[in-house]
Amino acid sequence: MKQIRPKRRLPRTFFNRPTLTVARELLGKRLVKLEEQHVRLSGIINETEAYIGTDDLGCHARSGKTQRNASMWGPPGHCYVYFTYGVHWMLNFVCEEDGFPAAVLIRGIMPQEGQPIMRRRRGRASEIGLADGPAKLCQALSIERSFDGHDLCQSTSQLFVEEGVNAGRFSVTVGPRVGLNNVPEPWKSIPWRFRIESVPPDETNEIPRRRYQ
Repeated sequence: MKQIRPKRRLPRTFFNRPTLTVARELLGKRLVKLEEQHVRLSGIINETEAYIGTDDLGCHARSGKTQRNASMWGPPGHCYVYFTYGVHWMLNFVCEEDGFPAAVLIRGIMPQEGQPIMRRRRGRASEIGLADGPAKLCQALSIERSFDGHDLCQSTSQLFVEEGVNAGRFSVTVGPRVGLNNVPEPWKSIPWRFRIESVPPDETNEIPRRRYQ
């Protein structure tokens, strides 16, 4: 397996910005999980969604601060991890200033390191579809409730984000968020989802050429 050279970790200032900016600029960045013996599991972030404040009726903050969503009100650069449908964990990165509830849902990654471990956890023989959904990537990286409130920006963090590849060269689509069927407009259709659709050939030394669906 090709060795990936670690890059600079994203600082807190990256996350302490408008949520839509963070959601768009996370595309192409590398999500890294450190396992035992410093084994790295990683992937290039290729899909995100933004959730912003109590006025956003698609956001968990719409009903106020609770024990479940308290991390959204915390400092930027921390994780908000929640359980959904009684089955799946979802990974979000808290954005904007401390006390304002906003986060970016990480909807998918393109695996780069640790694929055998990811395949075993997902019960898959192939890398296709390995981590192309928010629940899939949490299962592949073994992310669960203990990561709620985890600080992405400490030097000792087990889960963090590195600089990745030149996302400005990707073909990116913007569209409505997924699964908000019972949310009223305009929140149901607001274009706050960002997704890499294709990868230019000269970026293939960094990430797979395959188009991820």
